[in-house]
Amino acid sequence: QVQLVESGGGLVQAGGSLRLSCAASGRTFSSYAMGWFRQAPGKEREYVAYITTWSGGRTYYADSVKGRFTISRDNAKNMVYLQMNSLKPEDTAVYYCAANSKLWGLAQAREYDYWGQGTQVTVSS
Repeated sequence: QVQLVESGGGLVQAGGSLRLSCAASGRTFSSYAMGWFRQAPGKEREYVAYITTWSGGRTYYADSVKGRFTISRDNAKNMVYLQMNSLKPEDTAVYYCAANSKLWGLAQAREYDYWGQGTQVTVSS
């Protein structure tokens, strides 16, 4: 089992940057693919980015964040990060870290096994 705790959210002006962190518990962290999702008020949870199992693994991004966000992981520290640059008001949402043991369906929230509690990101215009 994996427990996930996000941190690093906050209020930032448009054009600014934030770095989200996700701390994972459990000795099998390196066997999970990891993803970041977000949910804005009144909207469904949407995929943001994911990274395959190994540190420095393959990364994939939603079109809406490609070129602005970077996902990374450090398996030695059981950590996953989301560096967010050039933030826009439409990036405002609660951001969730999630773990996937199946290693497929990584852009689909329903395929993830474990979720953190979320961290709020608010981008002002």
